[in-house]
Amino acid sequence: MNMMRTAILIAVLTALFVAVGALLGGKTGMLIALVFAIGTNFFAYWNSDRLALSANGAYEVDASTAPELVQMVAELAQRAELPMPRVYVVESDQPNAFATGRNPENGAVAVNTGLVQMLTREELAGVIAHELAHIKNRDTLTMTITATLAGAISSIATWGMLLGGNRSNNGLGMIGSIALAILAPMAAGLVQMAISRSREYVADEMGGQICGNPHALAGALAKISGMAEQIPNENAEANPAMAHMFIVNPLTGQGMDNLFSTHPNVENRIAALEEQAAHMGVHGDWRSGTYGPTAGSATRRGWNQGRGSRGGYDGGQRRGPWG
Repeated sequence: MNMMRTAILIAVLTALFVAVGALLGGKTGMLIALVFAIGTNFFAYWNSDRLALSANGAYEVDASTAPELVQMVAELAQRAELPMPRVYVVESDQPNAFATGRNPENGAVAVNTGLVQMLTREELAGVIAHELAHIKNRDTLTMTITATLAGAISSIATWGMLLGGNRSNNGLGMIGSIALAILAPMAAGLVQMAISRSREYVADEMGGQICGNPHALAGALAKISGMAEQIPNENAEANPAMAHMFIVNPLTGQGMDNLFSTHPNVENRIAALEEQAAHMGVHGDWRSGTYGPTAGSATRRGWNQGRGSRGGYDGGQRRGPWG
């Protein structure tokens, strides 16, 4: 049902793109917009990962530069039955993360430096599992394409306003173009946000299954959402169209699930994870930071076993956030 809803929303976004072209330039504008929409989708398909990573200033790490982080991603990817994704780091104090890639074979996970510094090992594993769920569900391609289309709609509407429309081709003229330049990006943003919200709950549930501890992911969401409102993310602020790709909105906090939020309300997500933990027989309390093993599970090994309270990153003389 969620996949069907997502497909419908992307179709609506593409149709909106074509409609904007038709309103600005009549049939000619509609054809130009249609070609542009197809080209935009094609470009986003092949370059989605590079666009997202470059826009956020991410750089790739490996087992020699970030051994514990890469090992954790590898273990979780194996549990998720995914190919090993590339691992990237973003120099940002805000705790956050995102995933990208057109398919699981080209997947990439990017984490902010602040994420490792503020979360326990179990919580970090929950966040990475959530991002791997996006890769497994191919949400990464969907979310990047929607960001690209939304940005293109804003651009074409703005150009239409500057050019004043084209009445000879049944265009809107100056006043109509100005109105369209305001309303079209808003409509595109609403569709983009609806797609993002519908996929986050699914990724939370699958992420809880992958890491084996929904409580840990709930604890991570509580910490990240609280700090994201206080610590600015300069890369995200410069590229707000990609805000929906992060596990928690990097721009502003939201008070409820509504049309104008890029992410579901964190309290609602945590409640769903607590319910999932109960069904899985997982013991623990995210409020106190205690995360028990999954009852009856073959993966009982805790993520912080023998590694200290912060996953071994603070144990002894600190070697940097990546081990």
